Amino acid sequence: MKSGNQIFEEFQKNMQELIAKSPAADIEKNVKAFMSQGFSKLDLVTREEFDIQVAMVDKLRERIDALEGLVKALEEKKQ
Repeated sequence: MKSGNQIFEEFQKNMQELIAKSPAADIEKNVKAFMSQGFSKLDLVTREEFDIQVAMVDKLRERIDALEGLVKALEEKKQ
């Protein structure tokens, strides 16, 4: 008698074979290719590039805040 785990693994294997032999596999490939082509036409950035830009903006915001504080202190000193 097969264990529950063996039955599940056999079922999973059969489902993968069924999907691989069905038109669903071709449809999936075509959809992925279509979407890749569409995304390549858009001006998108990777998550890594986005995170780098966010870090740069955060650093610039800190510098601006520091400079604004310095300007304010100089203006108060001048008065």
